[in-house]
Amino acid sequence: MIPCKPTLQRLTLLFLSIFVLSAVTVSAQDGKTLFVSKCQSCHAPDMKTSSTGPALGGVEDRWPDKQKLHEWIRNNKALIASGYPYAVEISKFSPTSMDLFTTITDPEIDAILAYIDQKFKEVPGGDKKGGSGDEGKESNQNAVIFGVISLILALIAFILMYVNSNLKKLSDDAEGIDRPEPVPFYRNKVYLAIFAIVLFIVGGFFVSKGMIGLNRQTGYAPKQPIYYSHKVHAGINQINCLYCHGNAWESKTAAIPSVNVCMNCHKTIQTYSKGPKLYDNEGMEINGTAEIAKLYEYAGFDPKKPDAWDPSKAKPIEWVKIHNLPDHVYFNHSQHIRVGNVQCQTCHGDITGMDVVHQASELSMGWCVNCHRQTKVNFNYSDSSGNQFYSIYQKFHDDIKSGKMDSVSVKDIGGLECQKCHY
Repeated sequence: MIPCKPTLQRLTLLFLSIFVLSAVTVSAQDGKTLFVSKCQSCHAPDMKTSSTGPALGGVEDRWPDKQKLHEWIRNNKALIASGYPYAVEISKFSPTSMDLFTTITDPEIDAILAYIDQKFKEVPGGDKKGGSGDEGKESNQNAVIFGVISLILALIAFILMYVNSNLKKLSDDAEGIDRPEPVPFYRNKVYLAIFAIVLFIVGGFFVSKGMIGLNRQTGYAPKQPIYYSHKVHAGINQINCLYCHGNAWESKTAAIPSVNVCMNCHKTIQTYSKGPKLYDNEGMEINGTAEIAKLYEYAGFDPKKPDAWDPSKAKPIEWVKIHNLPDHVYFNHSQHIRVGNVQCQTCHGDITGMDVVHQASELSMGWCVNCHRQTKVNFNYSDSSGNQFYSIYQKFHDDIKSGKMDSVSVKDIGGLECQKCHY
């Protein structure tokens, strides 16, 4: 039967709606990746609070001209120099200048703005790390409910089998049929086989699930010898990550700063009095001045005799490492931070908002591979911009000119090859 015209119109409208919603979801997902890699180092991920930069929620409504907003994101200095009033007004918000993103495209900016709008409109109280905080609880509740229902159904099945066996015995007795006594449950090969198969499936599921999560340590936040707040240092005081972890710019490891690096500031900053209250994971208030005193013990520093301090007598602080990768995995910080322009927050979460640092990402192979699939490289699209190293990829240049490609991601330059991380 051929559907009538109104029915066809409804079906067409339904498919168009699904397509549009799918496109919005994909755009928002791409926008999240771009936001984390380019914006989150200075802007709060909840879009409602201010960090180094202003709160981004409702940013499109605040700008009189969307095209000027695009120009601001791409090159704010040029827009300020042009004398555009709103740009000049925003530049007074913070003494820290916004980074330039001269190679970012209009579709990428629109994706970021769509993600900002989506996050800003989420239900208040949601998880600021991206997504509703009830998702994990709801998933666990669903798993428990499913398990309980499965056990009840299995119990009902065994009861019905037992009832069926008894009814059959009564029927045989009534008809005078002499049948042997039924085999006890614990000696019945069929029951034992079913029990073994169920045990194998359930046990295999939980063992596999446990192995998949082995050493991922998401949420891991060990107690450190000295309470150190990244929120106070990197967030409120805006100390650049590379000041303490300068190796991330030059070498494979980010490294942990020596006591002398801490003392560059704390030789003069001897008390904690003007910052917000500090709390540990248990909610206990921390005395910041007492934590600075612990630093002095490691440094061998007497605040009453600052000029008598001998840095050579300092002892290393035994920090507990939080982020660990397996020995068979190669990861180079400089390749990501310096060459790839990857922000620290991409892997370490909202580090500028953490008092007690925890592992925010699972750092699994799948997590890394997905990042390589989505992240665009700083490709040399012209002779004046981009990483000049990529000029050797002539095929990509030809494909971009012909319209076959609009951008180059990490996967296109070998980011999914096994030997890149395992050799």
